[in-house]
Amino acid sequence: MRLHGFFKITVDFPHIRLKAYYLDTARPPSDAERGGVFDQGNVMEKFETLTGVAAPLPMMNVDTDMIIPKQFLKTIKRTGLGVNLFDEMRYRDDGSENPDFVLNKAAYRNAEILIAGDNFGCGSSREHAPWALLDFGIRVVVATSFADIFYNNCFKNGILPIVLPQEAVDVLMADASLGANAVLTVDLPAQTLMRPDGETLAFDIDPFKKSCLLGGLDDIGLTLAREQRIGAFEAAYAARAPWA
Repeated sequence: MRLHGFFKITVDFPHIRLKAYYLDTARPPSDAERGGVFDQGNVMEKFETLTGVAAPLPMMNVDTDMIIPKQFLKTIKRTGLGVNLFDEMRYRDDGSENPDFVLNKAAYRNAEILIAGDNFGCGSSREHAPWALLDFGIRVVVATSFADIFYNNCFKNGILPIVLPQEAVDVLMADASLGANAVLTVDLPAQTLMRPDGETLAFDIDPFKKSCLLGGLDDIGLTLAREQRIGAFEAAYAARAPWA
């Protein structure tokens, strides 16, 4: 049997009581299971639709060290990394901006969509990479393929990675070269991406990951959304096995 979810283990000292149970996350929680937890503020911002400027980054094998270099990994905060996104390409040795880098150009300083090359996010498995993208303002990355760990980390941080065929990415790369006119609309419920000329491109996405983005649920959110079930289980377990 293959399990999809989390194990919660509670150790209660000084009596040394160990309780463990499995929380199924193979499906998103229902509205009733959420129990109003997220009315108090989402851990992760929901993603439904986005209309924004797309920036072209026609480079293959952009690894996580290029996205956020290793010297900026000392923090465990998710904010403040945007200024160092693509640091080695974005800045000169003297610290000044490289005017040739796409995100330093006036038309793309507020880009929310990135059109990238194949195998985006390869390299070491640093979650700081999606943190840096999100802190800059990037909510969507389009490429022909992504490194697996980076791809999954995007969903856990409110970023939508879209995989499209090379032909479609080439068209979007050309669209993104239009500067301030490179406005795309991403509709996650409909799973479509609309080009500046109105043409729509369809994309595939795992239903579970889609639901988590729509609900603003990261791993912690998925657990907290089932807080009522967790509490009920613990109460029943304590009554059934008080000695445990």
